Amino acid sequence: MADAIAVEGLSKRYRIGELQAAYGTLRESTSHLAKRLTGREHRPGAEEIWALEDVSFALEEGKALGVIGRNGAGKSTLLKILTRITTPTEGRAEIRGRVGSLLEVGTGFHPELTGRENIYLNGAILGMRRREIHTKLPEIAEFSGVEKFLDTPVKRYSSGMHVRLAFSVAAHFEPEIMLVDEVLSVGDAEFQARCLGRMEDIGAGGRTVVFVSHNLQAVAQLCDRVLLLEDGRAVMDGPSSEVVARYLQTVTGTSSSQTWADEATAPGDDLVRLRSVRITHTDGQTADFADVREAVGIELRFSVLREGPAVLPKIKLSSGGQIIFNAMDVDPRWNEPSRPGDYLTTAWIPGNFLNEGLVTVDAAVCSIDSPKLNHHVSVHEAASFHVQDPLEGDSSRGTFTGQWRGVVRPLLEWTVEESRP
Repeated sequence: MADAIAVEGLSKRYRIGELQAAYGTLRESTSHLAKRLTGREHRPGAEEIWALEDVSFALEEGKALGVIGRNGAGKSTLLKILTRITTPTEGRAEIRGRVGSLLEVGTGFHPELTGRENIYLNGAILGMRRREIHTKLPEIAEFSGVEKFLDTPVKRYSSGMHVRLAFSVAAHFEPEIMLVDEVLSVGDAEFQARCLGRMEDIGAGGRTVVFVSHNLQAVAQLCDRVLLLEDGRAVMDGPSSEVVARYLQTVTGTSSSQTWADEATAPGDDLVRLRSVRITHTDGQTADFADVREAVGIELRFSVLREGPAVLPKIKLSSGGQIIFNAMDVDPRWNEPSRPGDYLTTAWIPGNFLNEGLVTVDAAVCSIDSPKLNHHVSVHEAASFHVQDPLEGDSSRGTFTGQWRGVVRPLLEWTVEESRP
C-alpha cells in the first residue's frame, strides 16, 4: 500500500526576542537614528528555538496516526507544516491526496453571516463544492444541533453553538487525508462523545488520519499507531498501547517495574525489605499496558530478615487521584510468625474490572495489630500501568465509544425477564 504522507528530516526553527523597538515620538525616533549612525545602538540578541527537529515518519493510506506529547513538544507545528500553513526550515513532507484539516475549529466563520451562510463559506474554504455542501446541509445541521438557529447571525451564537457548527461542517468534509488537532477538547461531554464517534467513522471509512490530542484515551481508541514528540523530536513511534503507556509513565515518573538490588538500601525496616515490584501479564511478561478484558498481576518480592510477627503483602491502586481499592493477602499462610527468607507474591486483578487510564500501585508489607496496620515497608507509586479497551465489543463498554466514568468498570452478570402487569 502506498504512503499517503512521507515526512523526512522535518525541522522548524523560530526566532524569538525583540528585533526592533517601537518608537512613538519624533524625539525617540531621532535618538534612535543618531545611535544607529554613530554605531552606539544596542540591538538585543534574538534567541532561536527548534519547534521541530529532524522528524521523520511515513503513514500508509487508510491508516490513523496519533501524535502526542507535552505542551510545546511540536505537535501543532507539525500539523501546520503538513497543512502548508507554515513552511519547514529543513526537510520535506510529501502528501498524496485531498487534504482536510481541523486545526482551530471555527476559523473562517464570519460573525455577521448566518449559520447557513457560514456553512457554505466554511465548506468552500475546506474545498467542498456548492452542490456537495447543499446535499450535506441537513446532515450538518442535525449533527450540530443548531437547526433552529441556522438563519441567525453566528455573532449571536453561544461559544458552544459556534463550536458545534464549525466541527460539524469540517467533520462532514470528505477528504482522503484528515489532519486533526485537539478538536475533542471543546464542547460538553455529550458533544465530545459525538465528535469521537464521528472521528471513528472517518477512520473506518478508509481515510488517512493524523490525530493530535491530549485525550490519550481517544488517541488509543482511534489510532493503531502513535508518534511521541518531546522537545521537537520524535522519541517513540509504535503501537498506541505501548507509546501511550510509556508517555504516561514518563509524565508521572513511574514505570511497570522497580527493583532494589541492594538489600541494605532497599525500602523497609529491620524486619522486612521490599526488593521489587512488577506489573505482569498472565504469561509472565512485564506489562506496561493491560487489555481491560484481561487479568493483570501485581508482583511483590520482599525479604524477611529475622523472625518476628506475621507479615503480609498489601497493595493500593489509584487512578486520577482517586483510590480504586486497597487489598491484602489474607490467606492463612501469613498468620504464622514470619520466618527469614525471600518471598514472591502476586495479586491478580480480574479482567473487565478496572476502567481505562493510568493506574498507579502503592506496595507495602504489613503486620496486623488490630485494629491497626503496622507498615514495615510502604512505597508510594512503586509501579504503574495503562489500561485500555480495544473496542472490540466484548468488554463492559459494549458498543459505546464515549468516556465511561468511574474508577472501576466491571462486567456484571445480568438477568432479564419480560415483565407482565
